[in-house]
Amino acid sequence: MNEEKRYHDLNRFLRRHFGCRIQKITVDAGFTCPNRDGTLGRQGCIYCNARGSGTGAFARGLSIREQVEAGKAGMAKRYKAKGFIAYFQAFTNTYAPIEVLQKRYEEALAVPGVVGLAIGTRPDCVDGAVLDLLQSYTNRYMVWIEYGLQSIHDATLTAIHRGHDYATFRRAVEATRGRGILTCAHIILGLPGETAGHMRQTARAVAALGLDGIKIHLLYVVRGTRLARLHQQGEYRCLTQSDYADRVCDVLERLPPQMVIQRLTGDPHPEELVAPDWALRKRDTLALIHRRLEERETFQGRLYNSAAGPAEKTEA
Repeated sequence: MNEEKRYHDLNRFLRRHFGCRIQKITVDAGFTCPNRDGTLGRQGCIYCNARGSGTGAFARGLSIREQVEAGKAGMAKRYKAKGFIAYFQAFTNTYAPIEVLQKRYEEALAVPGVVGLAIGTRPDCVDGAVLDLLQSYTNRYMVWIEYGLQSIHDATLTAIHRGHDYATFRRAVEATRGRGILTCAHIILGLPGETAGHMRQTARAVAALGLDGIKIHLLYVVRGTRLARLHQQGEYRCLTQSDYADRVCDVLERLPPQMVIQRLTGDPHPEELVAPDWALRKRDTLALIHRRLEERETFQGRLYNSAAGPAEKTEA
């Protein structure tokens, strides 16, 4: 665990592995999503707009190599980074023919200084061929696959129009196991209808799956989404900053001490954000989480129990 923090953060993990500062570079590879192209739906999850958390760089004509080179220059100057992980973020980055995936992944890997890949995807969009491809890079590069889970509760996944269930996530994790690919789960705190107990149950379940990392996100409201309409109609209320900090602490306490915490909150585009306004004050939110951990005299793994059941449904 990081001596300066009460959780095992990504920077510490990467520095220990590589011996220098490593930064992730966001890549938009121009992929889509089965929840948008008509396979499962056309509108996506209720919180996702047409940009799909991406930059739109590919649509503007920027190649993957150009995106990585631009990211390298900025990260090297700002953070003195010596190595880089190409993070394929926008939409579903395993949702294309295998030859297309290979071409785009390897375009990023060919840039000098790139030491790894991080592939953001859905658990229902991986198969043996995709995992074989990613596994083929692991002898030379660090490879992460980041599966969007959001919640272990199927009723919630249905309500947010996710298009898959929790069992699908578990199958994807199991299929990835033993391949040398690092696995990361994305969860969202503050989903419609979920209580603090629901979020703690998700943390307990994720803790039991042997994952390597996790990203914790705030559910914020952006323009052009079904969630924005619910918010406008008074049918959805965002977590307060204080409540969010407490829920993050709840999650951290229940995770294995060695799990890498890749993210504690999200980064909304300011021009798209509807609510909550405090989501733009990331530094303040992180400071509050750190302070709350100290006030509670707690830390990552304090309530972790490796013998706990995978769902821990009885936790209130």
